[in-house]
Amino acid sequence: MIGIQGSFVGELSEVYIDEATAYEDLIGNKKKVIEIVNKEENLFYRTLQQGEFEIQKHKGKVTGADAFYFYETFGFPLELTEEFLTESGYSMEDKASYIEAAKKHAEKSRTASVGKFKGGLAEHSTETTALHTASHLLLAGLREVLGDHVHQQGSNITSERLRFDFNHDEKLTPEQIAEVEKYVNDAISSKAVTYISELPKIEAKESNVEGNFWDKYPDIVKVYTIKDNEGKVWSREVCGGPHVKDTTNLGKFSIKKEQSSAAGVRRIKGVINKYFQNAEQ
Repeated sequence: MIGIQGSFVGELSEVYIDEATAYEDLIGNKKKVIEIVNKEENLFYRTLQQGEFEIQKHKGKVTGADAFYFYETFGFPLELTEEFLTESGYSMEDKASYIEAAKKHAEKSRTASVGKFKGGLAEHSTETTALHTASHLLLAGLREVLGDHVHQQGSNITSERLRFDFNHDEKLTPEQIAEVEKYVNDAISSKAVTYISELPKIEAKESNVEGNFWDKYPDIVKVYTIKDNEGKVWSREVCGGPHVKDTTNLGKFSIKKEQSSAAGVRRIKGVINKYFQNAEQ
């Protein structure tokens, strides 16, 4: 509306970074920072387009509940919905229903999470334990293929599949997906054994044990190491369990879907075609 065409935040960022000479890390990562800024701006521009399109479909008759739907589904903020309506000569109807819809959504999310077991497990069964163990190998495989910047951002595991979120900026190529699958299945084929140890949190972190929620961990943490008979460590990670004793009967792992979960976060859905029968630990 003020005449700016195309992206501009990246250009402003470049000016700022060039002048911020005291911040060496910022200067050194200038290219990456600007790439991410431009990506975020483009994503938000598409959000604006989608949100405005949805509002126009309502022909000015937008309730608070509608506004929450725009936010929940498209990430379109309430403030922008109100602003767009005002500019078009309309006002929001039944604004209080936005808060009601938000409360219902929060309650639904809370109810869905009740009874969740540790490790992102939706239930405590042999199937979920198998998939939870596979998620450790999956993370190790992702770090092997994509780099050490990769860490877990969340997980949800049912008896049928694992859903695993991790930080990474780019969509995985078919070749990368195949490499990650191979890593997991090679670990399973090695008949690796799960070893448990307890360490002070500081010691575990300093010895490069994988973990991404250090501020939430207790002072003494459980470290699960998945290692084969030849001494190869396939995964070493802080966790609360449960895991299989070994990978002998774990079954073949496959990635069914890889997609974006949020800005800078990717999501993998994976399955194993046969579940183990040996006891967990």
